[in-house]
Amino acid sequence: MYYEYQETLIEKLRMVQFTTKDNQVLGFEAGMDCLVSMFLNIKSSKKSVFFIGNGGSSAIASHMTADFMKNGGIRTASLYNSAVTTCLSNDYGYRYVFSKQLEYLTQEGDMLVAVSSSGKSENIINAACTAASLNACIVTFTGFLEDNRLRSMGDLNVYVPVGHYGIVESVHNLILQQAVDVILERDGIPGQYTGEV
Repeated sequence: MYYEYQETLIEKLRMVQFTTKDNQVLGFEAGMDCLVSMFLNIKSSKKSVFFIGNGGSSAIASHMTADFMKNGGIRTASLYNSAVTTCLSNDYGYRYVFSKQLEYLTQEGDMLVAVSSSGKSENIINAACTAASLNACIVTFTGFLEDNRLRSMGDLNVYVPVGHYGIVESVHNLILQQAVDVILERDGIPGQYTGEV
């Protein structure tokens, strides 16, 4: 039973689909190359990356905000400050909790990484629309239905073909972790490493 779960996770990881804005389908190696190159472009141009998600995907977003900053040496900004989140949710509604922040913070050439298992969360869709209007590049991570709305909104779209939250979220996390680890191996940890954990 436990091995079956692992086998399903590995199978779905191998079945991940990478597609570009113009619907070009990339294999796993080419897809990862594209993803890493996008992050490296942001790093070299000193632009910022914003990670967003709800629920388990918000935990991935927060984790990657820290990892891409500390280990990747990339400018990241958290959109999860509790005072800001509750203020914007109260004043505009939760569907605008990310898009309103992006209106204030995003500069042309920044990146939005939108993580949503279903690909249909209204606040994530609104954020992607805002990012596009501000000429930010967009990477989406979705699962569940193949024709989910978010999957068509990215410059690069990463899709996990399964309807199981745990598997989708695990694969999203693995791919992002692999991307930042590749950057870390290439560039090393920015600043001085103290060895403290």
